[in-house]
Amino acid sequence: MTDRRDGQAGLSPLPHTVSREPWDPYARPPMTADQQRFALASQWTLMWWKLRRHKLALISGAVLLVLYVCTLFVEIVAPYEQDTKIIPYVNHPPQAVHFFHDGEFIGPFVYGTRLERNLELMRREFIVDREDIQPLRFFCSGDPYRFWGLFDWDFHLVCPAEDGRLFLLGTDQLGRDMFSRIVYGARVSLTVGLVGVAISFLLGIFIGGLAGYYGGWVDNLVNRVIELFQSFPQLPLWMALSAAVPATWNPIVIFFMITIILGLVDWTGLARAVRSKLLSLREEDFTTAAQLLGAHPRRIVNLHLLPNFMSHLIASATLAIPGMILGETALGYLGLGLQPPVVSWGVLLNSAQDINAVAVQPWLILPVVPVIITVLAFQFFGDGLRDAADPYK
Repeated sequence: MTDRRDGQAGLSPLPHTVSREPWDPYARPPMTADQQRFALASQWTLMWWKLRRHKLALISGAVLLVLYVCTLFVEIVAPYEQDTKIIPYVNHPPQAVHFFHDGEFIGPFVYGTRLERNLELMRREFIVDREDIQPLRFFCSGDPYRFWGLFDWDFHLVCPAEDGRLFLLGTDQLGRDMFSRIVYGARVSLTVGLVGVAISFLLGIFIGGLAGYYGGWVDNLVNRVIELFQSFPQLPLWMALSAAVPATWNPIVIFFMITIILGLVDWTGLARAVRSKLLSLREEDFTTAAQLLGAHPRRIVNLHLLPNFMSHLIASATLAIPGMILGETALGYLGLGLQPPVVSWGVLLNSAQDINAVAVQPWLILPVVPVIITVLAFQFFGDGLRDAADPYK
């Protein structure tokens, strides 16, 4: 150890450990590879990294992805065509899928049934015949259909056995397979949500953008209109507007009219969100700089303001889709929305209004299950998107 006393013979001075290089207060240590990756990442990349940590949102997003992919291929996924009537099997209960018979592995199959009349309860009953084993067929030929209205085809993902029947969720009062009709109804109900939100999204951005950017009397006028729309009870307003659509119109026209009605009524919440964001962003320095450079207001809004909170708008739109689906389902249940031959979840639930029928055939209310699953999936996925889009979390 070096002695600290100076001037004594035989002792070396203490080494100088302070750097003599000029000190730069703005100098920073070099960034690591991870720091550079985060520093150079875009807003959407950061949003995706945060969303990946939200496991429930990822699971919900995967469920929604499967549902919407199925809507593209409902004819293939459904074992039967939506209007196929199998008269001997009216009000048939759901069949369970089995893999083992008497301890022996056979593969996916269902047991056949035979019709008997219960004279005590005065009703028809289907008795499971455990000797009638009906193996399921996959990637098979079944009911013919016109795929997307383009060409005729009969390919199905799963089919009943030859000369057998497959009713995973039972049949309705006309002998139509409930599972197939629920799959077909998903195309309409899920599409209504997307198209309706697209309409409300455009209206909300346009009207809310005018109020938030210009302010003044424009802002006051837009707020009064929004308050007027929000003062009406939503469901009675939907019912009144839907009742004004003539039932004699083409089902496709009625579908688009119901979608437009849902979009026209539900734009107010999004418009207020856009207005509040633009009111705060229009005071930022980059907005002032763009105005001083002579940029057109439309260019400022489209290129400078909207991209700064587009992630929040997407999260808000995702949370609004369940409201659209529930609106279509409620109107269909009340008989004021889409009408047969169009198949939707609301139209299917319309047949479950008779409590006596539901007490005897409880599987008729099964179309409510995909509604609940879809709404919950959108809620969880929207919450995850909203958390991922929040820059302060």
